[in-house]
Order: sequence, then structure tokens, then C-alpha cells
Amino acid sequence: MQGSAMTPPVGFTLVQLRYFVTAAECGSMTAASEKLCIAQSAVSSAITNLEHELRVQLFIRHRSRGLTLTSAGERLQHQARELLARALDVEAEARGSGGSLAGPVTMGCFVTLAPYYLPALFAACSERHPGIELNVVEAEAEQLIHALQTGKIDFALTYDLGMSANPALHRDIIAQASAYVIVSEAHRLADRKTVELSELAAEPMVLLDLPYSRDYFRALVAATGIAPDIRYRTQSYETVRSLVAQGLGYSVLNQRPATSQTYAGRNVVSLELSDDHPHLDVTIALMGGVRQTMRAQAVVDLLRGIGLSMKPQVVGRPRSR
Repeated sequence: MQGSAMTPPVGFTLVQLRYFVTAAECGSMTAASEKLCIAQSAVSSAITNLEHELRVQLFIRHRSRGLTLTSAGERLQHQARELLARALDVEAEARGSGGSLAGPVTMGCFVTLAPYYLPALFAACSERHPGIELNVVEAEAEQLIHALQTGKIDFALTYDLGMSANPALHRDIIAQASAYVIVSEAHRLADRKTVELSELAAEPMVLLDLPYSRDYFRALVAATGIAPDIRYRTQSYETVRSLVAQGLGYSVLNQRPATSQTYAGRNVVSLELSDDHPHLDVTIALMGGVRQTMRAQAVVDLLRGIGLSMKPQVVGRPRSR
């Protein structure tokens, strides 16, 4: 009788991997021991044994500056996070949880998309998967790409800005956002429904000054043959709207709030662009070749549904009271 091949034993443990990942995130053995509520010697011993078993050095230990991951440590950190997440899936399934999902999911979200998608996502996740602990890192595109590559987030909800240049990323488009112009209520074009960017050539522009975003908005104006007169810059979406409402210039944006009122109480007027211009794709970005946990996949599925249900809201001139 021919016997089946036995799976070779693994020399390290999930506990060692957990201690290693925690130390890598905290940057020191002391901070890791405090987070894990165990003795520092236990963390240090587990990581030393892990290095011995794998025959690699995972950290460069600095006497006064904590820990720095080696290149081998960086590779293992990403794989260890994935393995630990998979272990939670196995545990939940083995316990016969009736198909319910539980445990942490960490996603990234582009800062200006967060107010539009996260409330609906948290509500849907709480209703459909109450056992999932959803954590969000809000950042701009470049930071989200780095967080994906280092395994700090499971996936990212972002505009497709800078993503296509990275072949390691898989992108799933869930919605499209067209550019539009905002002006103040007192602006000479405020009674219009549409506008060409060339009509604003002589006016100052208020720029949403985020990496990649700034290039997209500037390119829209430059495509008309105009060099945009960028008078004000800010990384805050709402500050852009407030500056425009104050009459300090016009701006070009993509996401549309359901209200024309700004934080300062003044209103902006939204005008459709009659120019041909590229829209922005709203994308779920994942690392190619990385298998998502069941929890993360469930959240991704919820996001797809929310993206399909999102319809652009055209906010014109506010009604007079």
C-alpha cells in the first residue's frame, strides 16, 4: 500500500511570528512587550529563536534607537501578517461559527473619499458582519501604495492616481468621478449650469494640493492652453470649498457633497464642465498575488456594492431663503 507523503514539520510557531510582527510595528522590544503584556525577555527570546530557526537576521538592534528591519525581516513581515490573518480564518471556521466572520480588517482610504464611502461602509459592515473589527488608515495615494507594499493594510479605496504605474498592484474600478468647477454665489458665472475652463483663464485658482491630485487638476486646466493662476493651495477639501465660497477664486473637484454650504456658512455653486476631460476612477487597490482573508474579502464586496449605488449629485445654485 502506497502511503501519502507527509507534510514536513515547520520549525517556528505562530506565537513567534506574532511577537516578531508586533516588535516590527513598535520598533522596539520594550514597546512590543508592553503592547503584548508579556515580559520583554519573552519577546526577545522568541525573536532570537525565530532568527535561529530561519537562519536569517530579522532586525538590526540599536542600543538607543530600537530596531530596524533587515531586508529579510521586511519580506517576512509581509508574509507573517498574511499567515497570521489566515490562521484567524482557520480558527473561526474550525469553531463552527455558522459562517459569521470575526476579527480585524485594516483598509486604507484616500482622504477625500473617506467622508463619502466610510459611513455607508461602517453601517453595512456593522449590519452584515458585526464580528469584523474594521480599522481605517486615511492617507493620500503615495502613502496608501507604501502601506499596501509593506502589508500595513489589506487593501485601499482610492482614486486610480499613480496606481497604474505599479505592476504589483491589482485594481478593481468600482465608480467614476467626473471633474466639475465650483465658484462663489457672487461669481459672474454662478447662474450658469455649465462652463468651459477657458472662461476662467484670468481668475485665480484654489488648488487641492495633494500628491497626484494636484497634477490631475493642473493638467485639466493646462489642457485648454491656459497656465492656471494658482493663488491658494491647501490639502483640505473643505478648506478649498470655503476659500472659493469666500470669493477668492474657483476650483476643480471630483467628489460632490450633498450640500452647497461650507463650514464657514457660505455657499459654493457647482458648474458642469463642457470641456472634454478625463474622469477619475474610484478603485479598490490590492497587492497582486496576495490572497485576501475571508474578512477582508467580505469588506471589499461591501465596498463594490456601495460604489455601484453611488450616483453623482449635481449641486447647482443654492436656493434663496
